[in-house]
Amino acid sequence: MSTRTDGRVQRGDQTRRTVLASALDIASVEGLDGLSLGRLAKELDVSKSGVFAHFGSKEELQLATIRAARRVFVEHVVREAMTVRPGIGRLWRLCANWIEYSRARVFTGGCFFYTVNAEFESRPGRVRDALVEAHQEWRQALTQAARDARQLGELSDTADPALLAFEVRAFMEYANAVSLLEDDLATPYDMAHSAISARLDALVTGDAPRPWAEAEPGA
Repeated sequence: MSTRTDGRVQRGDQTRRTVLASALDIASVEGLDGLSLGRLAKELDVSKSGVFAHFGSKEELQLATIRAARRVFVEHVVREAMTVRPGIGRLWRLCANWIEYSRARVFTGGCFFYTVNAEFESRPGRVRDALVEAHQEWRQALTQAARDARQLGELSDTADPALLAFEVRAFMEYANAVSLLEDDLATPYDMAHSAISARLDALVTGDAPRPWAEAEPGA
């Protein structure tokens, strides 16, 4: 009996993973409003009741999709950067990883959060709350990396960590937008790389490491 139960659980887990993988790709292109239990069931050739059993409602599906997207984002952008010593190296690695995550089209529609944030930024509710939490977590990671760099003497005392985090995000997110609009996976990201490098060069202290100088755009 336990073996039979374990098999059902494994099949259920696999179905959930398959549904979420499809939901991530759809939402990255069409937004979270493009998701529905019926659509996913049809595209994956599974029963709607089977999809419903895992998520229960469109909102629960949207929330599960956001959680899955956060896991993917952490895996591709954050986790490796956190193994780098705190300071300017970690800040640069966060930026470089984000550029590669967007350029490599980890999600079909580029950065998942860039797409879906625009849908819900003025729509209060649980979905917006989940997106705000993800947004703040990423902003805090960049800001803390910049703050550490300043405290270690790698950035000028005049550097504003929150402002620097805002600036590098603006460069990265605009590159994502232009790459989609112009169907160009090279120029926008190379320009973001150069813009972030120039901004950091203007703030870094004389003896601090400059990892961006060793990384060619597009490498």
